[in-house]
Order: sequence, then C-alpha cells, then structure tokens
Amino acid sequence: MCLAVPGRVVRVSVVDGTPMAEVDFGGVRKDVCLQYVPDAAPGEYLIVHVGFAIQRLDEESARRTLDEFTRLGLLQEEFGEVP
Repeated sequence: MCLAVPGRVVRVSVVDGTPMAEVDFGGVRKDVCLQYVPDAAPGEYLIVHVGFAIQRLDEESARRTLDEFTRLGLLQEEFGEVP
C-alpha cells in the first residue's frame, strides 16, 4: 500500500535545482521533493505521497493522523521498523 503520510519538515535544501526537504514521519526521516510546495519551511507539516509533498497540513491534524497510522500499524507497513 502507498499512503499519503503527514510529516514535519526538518530542513530544506535545493538539490540540482529541485527544492527538497528532510521530513520526519514519526521518527522515520526521508528526503522529499518540494516541487509542489516549494516554499515549505522547517517546522511545517506536509502530506507526502510517493516522495512528493502535495499539500500543507496543520500540526494537530498531522499528529492525530500519525498516531492513528501508528496504532493501525500503517507506518510500519509503509516505512518498515518505526522507532
């Protein structure tokens, strides 16, 4: 299954002209393309699907969704072992 997962931007950068971010998904950090949300900033929450940030999300909704995904085991299914 491939979910759209909320994550918190840790840092942003530009790689070969492409806006990128390191995003934390409840303890798992992944590099994410910011092409669709190029002005995302550290601390913001984003919805990420197949490695692309597709929209912003408020912190409360992001945390609630991450908690529910964790409870259902979906983060482990999506990312493997979650700390």
